[in-house]
Amino acid sequence: MRLLFGIVAVFLSVLGGFAAMGGRMGVLWQPVEIVIIVGAGIGGYVIANSMAVLRATVRTIGAVARGRHTSKDEYLDLISLLYALLRQAKSKGVSNIESDIDKPDDSPIFAQYPSVFRQPRCVTFLCDYMRLIALGQDNPHDLEALMNEEIETIGRELNQVPKALQNLADALPALGIVAAVLGVINAMSAISEPPEVLGHMIGGALTGTFLGVLLSYGLVGPIAAAARHRREAELTLFICVRAALGAYLRGSPPQVCAEFARKVLFADTQPSLAEVEVATTLSSQAKAREASQPA
Repeated sequence: MRLLFGIVAVFLSVLGGFAAMGGRMGVLWQPVEIVIIVGAGIGGYVIANSMAVLRATVRTIGAVARGRHTSKDEYLDLISLLYALLRQAKSKGVSNIESDIDKPDDSPIFAQYPSVFRQPRCVTFLCDYMRLIALGQDNPHDLEALMNEEIETIGRELNQVPKALQNLADALPALGIVAAVLGVINAMSAISEPPEVLGHMIGGALTGTFLGVLLSYGLVGPIAAAARHRREAELTLFICVRAALGAYLRGSPPQVCAEFARKVLFADTQPSLAEVEVATTLSSQAKAREASQPA
């Protein structure tokens, strides 16, 4: 809905302003110019990017259209999950949660926080490093260095689609000039036509430049920026896990590890300290009730 509102606002403002200054809307309807610009842009995008990026582009644009972002509740669930796992590891040993990290889909701990499964790669990231800890890798510097390397790699991968869309946005004004030049060439070939015909042809040619700039800065560029913001929010999940595991390896208690995880979040999605305390307390109480029940 937000994407639709933005697109309507952009085109209504531009076209409405043109009409208000006395412009004739029919002059702007140049389907051939649109085909040249959009077709060349899509063709260049296909040439420049792999099939994986092309498929991810479709998914990303769909996600931007739906307008869904990683919410505070999802971050809170991740922090609560980290607390529950690290509390169990601290009190009973990491080996006690090996079954949970080997098969998170069947884990009663993970089952308490179903929203984390919306980010399967983050779940895999968490389980992989908990497994390394269980195997005896308890040097915080080595593990954090490895996590940093992987997060950097994930960041480059997540940025492929926003970067590709931004490259397309940067190219569209030039493609608009291409369409305009072709229109001018066509107009010059009809130089013997009456002035009103020639003027219409030149106006249509200049529409190419207008369309290229409008599509770049009014549509594709903003979509690229929205995709980049989504990817940054997704990457923050991995940074959150790194902060909690790093604190755990340095000997911090689970509640402090949860606070480390909370502190790396953006302000608009960062739960308060009180919210984290409530969520982790509820997690502890649920675990205690589960343990008190007869087998």
